[in-house]
Amino acid sequence: MSVKKQMLYTPEGFKELTDELTYLKTVKREEIKEQIAVARSFGDLSENAEYDEARTEQAKTEARIKELEELVENALIVDETKIDTSVVSLGSVVTVYDVEYDEEVKYSIVGSNEVNPQENKISDQSPIGKALMGTKEGDTVVVEIPSGSVHMKVVGVARSSKGAEQE
Repeated sequence: MSVKKQMLYTPEGFKELTDELTYLKTVKREEIKEQIAVARSFGDLSENAEYDEARTEQAKTEARIKELEELVENALIVDETKIDTSVVSLGSVVTVYDVEYDEEVKYSIVGSNEVNPQENKISDQSPIGKALMGTKEGDTVVVEIPSGSVHMKVVGVARSSKGAEQE
């Protein structure tokens, strides 16, 4: 029996996971069931592209459901109300000043399954995330990245706005 690794999630990330699981189990399964029924009505299944496509989609959906169920089962949710806003940790929103580019950037530190570069959601395991973990406002970090070094000064540390709204 294999030991499952627990993954850290912010409450927002965990909700996205459970929302996708609910959608796949309720809506998507029914859509695929209907597609298979329609394809079967076309007759000979051996040369029925619609049937093959629907069955392939069904297999992909069931695999994703199984994957999501395991992720939900092994999820550890960070209690954002207990985050010390003076120190960067999982669930923090950290504002840094990038010395090289002379600009401020806001990063949300999230679990590795929640990463979204377009929204500046970075993993606590990424080079920048690792360097920022445990730092405080006023600290300066140097992050080694493939293209060189990045010098950043921590300007502010806060909780995600979602967590702060719930107070």
